[in-house]
Amino acid sequence: MRKVQWMRASVALMSVATLAMTLGCSPPPQAAAAQVNDRYYTVTPDAMTVKAGILTGEVTQMRVTEQVEEGSGRIASPAKLTGKLVLKNVSKDQSVRLVGGSISYADAQGRPIALETDRAEPTFKLAPSSYGSSERLDPGQDATHMLEVEFPAEALKQKKLKDIRLGVVYLPAPYREDTLSFPVSIGGQ
Repeated sequence: MRKVQWMRASVALMSVATLAMTLGCSPPPQAAAAQVNDRYYTVTPDAMTVKAGILTGEVTQMRVTEQVEEGSGRIASPAKLTGKLVLKNVSKDQSVRLVGGSISYADAQGRPIALETDRAEPTFKLAPSSYGSSERLDPGQDATHMLEVEFPAEALKQKKLKDIRLGVVYLPAPYREDTLSFPVSIGGQ
């Protein structure tokens, strides 16, 4: 008899606990987070070739991307300029060591377009492009680097941006090839 009463009490207790969890003890359902989508802006032209000293550079696949909350239009992640930079050493007798670079933006009057105060300056490091390679470019060699730098919100306004300026820091060094020869003989014949 006690066993049956004990079983009924256990079942009743479990029922009350389950009812309490479903009605009030569980946390309220979370509001669905707003979906964040990428908004792309084309850069025209999306490729450019430039020459600076003993380096030529080609920037391709340029595009500006920012992340925006769907519905509210709130900027979730500020705009960034991305692209592929290929630098080539066109010197016949100098190597270069690639150090880094910076990007600046200019309006139609040639004045710089500043970034917002809470954002870092658009600089980049010219790191080795693959395992085992160095930042040194010998004559005729090229190196590919992916760019991702800050982009000013002000420059997104139509007809505001006129120029993108790419600055590259490199150290030239004389390049020389020599042949070393020394006399040898094979013994034991």
